Amino acid sequence: MAYFVLPGKGKRVYRLAIARRIVDGTARGARDRSPAGLARRRTRVLRRALHPSRRLQIGLGPWLRALPARLPDPALTAALSRLAPHVRAAYVLRYVEGLPRYEIRDQLIELGVRDPWSAIRAAEAVRVPAPRGADRFDAEALRPVRTRSVLPLATAAILTAGLVGALVATERDDSGATSARAPRLVAAAPDAWTRGARTLDAWPARGDLAGDRAFTLRAAAAWASAPGDRRAAGGTAQLLYAGRLDGAPVAVMRRGDRLARYGPGGLEVTAAGTGPSAPIALGGGRYLLAPWEPRPETLGGDALPVSGGVTAPVRARSDCGRGPLFHLGSRTVGDLGGPRAADLGYHTPSWRPGGADRPARLGKGARATWDRVACATPRPARPVAAATAHDFWSGRLPHGGPSADWICARLDYAAGGATAQAVLLGADDRPTGACDPARPVSGTWWRAPSDRWYYVAAAGRGLVPHAGGVGRSTTRKGLLVATGTPRTPVALTAR
Repeated sequence: MAYFVLPGKGKRVYRLAIARRIVDGTARGARDRSPAGLARRRTRVLRRALHPSRRLQIGLGPWLRALPARLPDPALTAALSRLAPHVRAAYVLRYVEGLPRYEIRDQLIELGVRDPWSAIRAAEAVRVPAPRGADRFDAEALRPVRTRSVLPLATAAILTAGLVGALVATERDDSGATSARAPRLVAAAPDAWTRGARTLDAWPARGDLAGDRAFTLRAAAAWASAPGDRRAAGGTAQLLYAGRLDGAPVAVMRRGDRLARYGPGGLEVTAAGTGPSAPIALGGGRYLLAPWEPRPETLGGDALPVSGGVTAPVRARSDCGRGPLFHLGSRTVGDLGGPRAADLGYHTPSWRPGGADRPARLGKGARATWDRVACATPRPARPVAAATAHDFWSGRLPHGGPSADWICARLDYAAGGATAQAVLLGADDRPTGACDPARPVSGTWWRAPSDRWYYVAAAGRGLVPHAGGVGRSTTRKGLLVATGTPRTPVALTAR
């Protein structure tokens, strides 16, 4: 449980060792094996796994040496790592631990989650791959790891740090010390965007700390010392923002298609594309806007406060925290979980592929659709530049079913390429597989209020769905309804 709840960063061996160390930390001394005692211990484990201390990585050797021969399947952990922390915890409690919903609600409240039902619903909407093989381990082989006292190690570490600090201090010059490998930060002129192409290169550096050389040098040095391919050593990098957010200093730097955000929580480096106008997420619900953008408006049409190119805090209103954010001129941007906001589009069932596809503000109905689509589809694995939801069928599901809409959501990635995911929005929003935005068709097995199973499918305007591998089928008002054995494979086409 601790392993799956931990943030999905770094190698599996380190994550599993940290998970076992967390559990070991709750197993010292006499243990209360009553249901209440086990529940208290589970809460302690979850708290530490949701927000693991960096101290857990120090002296990890004994736990690394005690790893089992077989590690958990990476497909499941990779999918879970893309979820918000409390949604990930809700998913693990629901589908790994098998707890009932009311017990999960109580557990999330113990963890300080203000709206536990939203986290539970978001977790139930997630579709992740089933793990290959067993993911539990023999309890007898997982006794707490024996470790030596850390006092001698800590004393040695303090003495070593003091000696290294003294050596570094003697090497500094009057201007201060900076790693020779740190990139040199450059900034565009404040009016560069008015005198040439409107590109990301023309964004000026904003924020009240943009002129604080000591802070920006620390940010550059942190990027230079990042591990692996996250490192930016030598050369130049563009400073986009350096300022205080809620009192904490934050810097945003760019090199090519990568953004680095440096703040109290450390350094985050992500591939974010080079699109010129996508707002950059600074944290805390604030976004840095391109200097040529018109004044943003809230989804209700009111002016959204902006100071120095940074918006006031704004967040999506959906249960999962993803979806439309605010209007920028003729377009609506939204949070799909990436480092930059994406342009969101919407097409009604009457729209034909190849027709007009100009940016347009989302109306109330389109925003409500995107609130649900953003939560029903998995969080994108890559940054998204633009996304369009095509509502290709709208009607009522058969045999007393609710009103529903079938959506084909196309995601255009910032680094190039695109994918499309079909989503059935009804009483139970669910993804229904990949779709072709030019010829959308999708189907799924569905349980009617009578508890009978049917295969239902729909296609875009001018197309008729056809299903092979099912029993008797009928098509009415664009919806195919067929009988058959639930969850059997179906060959679906549209003509």
